[in-house]
Amino acid sequence: MSIEETPRYVRLRVEVVLEVNDVDAVTQAALRRITDDEGVPDGERVHAQSAVTEDTAEALAHLVDPFDLVSEVPGVELAQASWSSEEIEYDPDAPDWELDEDDETAEYPEDPEGAEGAEETEEAVQGVR
Repeated sequence: MSIEETPRYVRLRVEVVLEVNDVDAVTQAALRRITDDEGVPDGERVHAQSAVTEDTAEALAHLVDPFDLVSEVPGVELAQASWSSEEIEYDPDAPDWELDEDDETAEYPEDPEGAEGAEETEEAVQGVR
């Protein structure tokens, strides 16, 4: 494939399951990030602080930033990103959590445990900060 035929945009899908051992530490870190972000209007800041205090998944959504994952990758610029977080039931021994034969093309279940009613947080980034 020549350079002219190379796709300019690439969609990178990543799914991460985190075990939260210290909810208070996560919440406090998210609150610090919100407080330190000078670009957040006061009204949004109050709403965000309330949300991260009530929901650990929301706190994690404020701490994990796709821009941080790719900001130092040479030759790329983040064009758009979206991510979500939700509390789930996780059983590493369940068949739903096993990787497919070919890890490179593995597709993971959207909602392996049927976490109905789970609050989901959507964040989006357009362009580079």
